[in-house]
Amino acid sequence: MKLPPAACLFDLDGLLLDTEPLHGRGWWEAAAHFGTQLSENQLMQLKGRRRLDCATQVDAWLEKPVGPNALLEVQQPIVRALLPHASAMPAAQELVAQCHNRGIPMALVTSSSSDAVAFKAAPHPWLEQIQERVYGDDPELEAGKPDPAPFRLAAQRLGLQPKDCWALEDSQAGCQSARRAGCQVWLVSAQGSEHPDFAANPCEINSLGVVLDLLC
Repeated sequence: MKLPPAACLFDLDGLLLDTEPLHGRGWWEAAAHFGTQLSENQLMQLKGRRRLDCATQVDAWLEKPVGPNALLEVQQPIVRALLPHASAMPAAQELVAQCHNRGIPMALVTSSSSDAVAFKAAPHPWLEQIQERVYGDDPELEAGKPDPAPFRLAAQRLGLQPKDCWALEDSQAGCQSARRAGCQVWLVSAQGSEHPDFAANPCEINSLGVVLDLLC
C-alpha cells in the first residue's frame, strides 16, 4: 500500500458528517406518510445513493406508488430541518486537516447535489479545505454510485490515476463505486477493525482514526 496516497477521495454523508441517520429518518417518515413501513435493511440499501435514485427505489417499495416527486415533497422538509444539527464523524475534521497540511490532494465524491452539500456543510467550514468536488448532480457525471463514474471523474479532475488514490467510504454503494474505479478503498463500518488487513481492498476499519494514524 502506497504511503502517502496520491490523493484522498472522501464521501460525505456518514463518512465525514453524521447525516445518514437523518436521511434514513426522512425516508422512513416519507414512506410511512404513504402507508408503508421501511425495514432497516431497506434503509441500508439507500445509503450512498443519489436523492432521485433513492426516491425511485422507495417509491417502488410503497404499497401504492405515488411517484418520486411526491415522496421528495414529504422527505425533503423533514431532512432539511434535521441536517443543520449533524455533527462531524470521529476523526473526520482531523484527517482532512492532516491531508491539507501534508499537501495531499483531496476531492469530495458525494451523491448529494451541490445545493444539498452547501446546506449541510455550512456549519462545518473545515470542509472548505476539500476544494475539488464531484456532486450527485454534476453535469459531467455519467452515473451515480455504485457506478465507478464518480471516483473516476474525481481522479481525472485531480490529474491522477484512480489506482493511486485512496477512497474513503461508509456505504456498500460507495465501496462498489470506488473499487470498480480502481481505487484503494477504506470502508468504515461497525464490523471494521482497529488493526485491519492493509492488503485487503476494501480495507475495513472502524474509524477514520485508523487512516489518520497512518498519515501522522
